[in-house]
Amino acid sequence: MAYAYPAAAASSSAPTVSIVGPQFCAPHRVELAVTSSAGGDFVVTDVNSDNILFKVKGSGFFSMDDHDRRVLIDATGNPIVTLQPKSMSLHDRWQVFRGDSSESSDLIFTTKRTSMFQLKTKLHVFLANNTKEDVCDFKVKSSYSENSCVIYAGQSSTIVAQKHKKHTVQSVLAGKDKFMVTVNPNIDYAFIVALIVILDGLYTAALQEVLENLI
Repeated sequence: MAYAYPAAAASSSAPTVSIVGPQFCAPHRVELAVTSSAGGDFVVTDVNSDNILFKVKGSGFFSMDDHDRRVLIDATGNPIVTLQPKSMSLHDRWQVFRGDSSESSDLIFTTKRTSMFQLKTKLHVFLANNTKEDVCDFKVKSSYSENSCVIYAGQSSTIVAQKHKKHTVQSVLAGKDKFMVTVNPNIDYAFIVALIVILDGLYTAALQEVLENLI
């Protein structure tokens, strides 16, 4: 059964939607600045406080170690979730586990790529208890060329978070990519960041496939 998402998603009075943990849900809109570099490394900061919230250590652009496993950690280095492609799925499916686990009992959610055309990607997100997967709990529409994405509740038009590009002279000179993520009130922002990391993993895998075909 799909998650029963509240209709008033953008309202500060809407029920809390906790996927990773309630400590990652704020009663107000959360603005995140995300800086990424080649190889899948991320630093996520709170725009208002400039505090580091999360980091992600990627496996490297050409690395095949541990099946592109990535770990989202907090500012003190504690693992929050582990993200990795599902075996034999050709990166079409990613699984997200609690902490640094990869045990099925610690599965939080799974993503399934439903389309990828000219670097425009659509994902369906299924929470662990949605075993039938007949209806998705969340969906993601993303454009790599525009470095943007929108995350919706289930099959509805209710937006829970959005990613948009922000170029700075410093980030360009440093060879880094910086973008902003707006998370609506009471939405689990660790969950949203995990989805952004998965999108990066999908794009990296697609680019690697293109390069391999050229060699």
